[in-house]
Amino acid sequence: MLACSLITILITVGIISILIFQTFGFFCRSFIVDFFTDTEWTPLFSEKRFGIIALLSGTILTTLIAMLVAVPLGLTIALYLSEYAPKKFREIVKPILEILAAIPTVVYGYFALVYVTPIMQSIFPNMAGFNALSPGIVME
Repeated sequence: MLACSLITILITVGIISILIFQTFGFFCRSFIVDFFTDTEWTPLFSEKRFGIIALLSGTILTTLIAMLVAVPLGLTIALYLSEYAPKKFREIVKPILEILAAIPTVVYGYFALVYVTPIMQSIFPNMAGFNALSPGIVME
């Protein structure tokens, strides 16, 4: 038991130390001010830029859209399942909802990009291929 717990501690210390050294190496190549204030994220271009604002604002926007959809819909579904749904229906639906909660958000984002965005583009023809509405709705 002692060996197993020591291995776990050593692995955790190793992961943390690698993250610290990689972060230090990254910020030696780029300025921390540019990282927090630049609006472009282009790590594969010849002129590499690592601005986090674009990524952060996209994350916040899709999260707000998901919350606008999820809070009323989720509360309505939860209220229905707990108060009004027949017991047999609840026994079937509840495990399905729990499985859906275990799927990573990246998978939902890919599903939104591949399937939901073309459907929304047929409804709204001017909608861009990369938008925040599709993943915001799907992440609900």
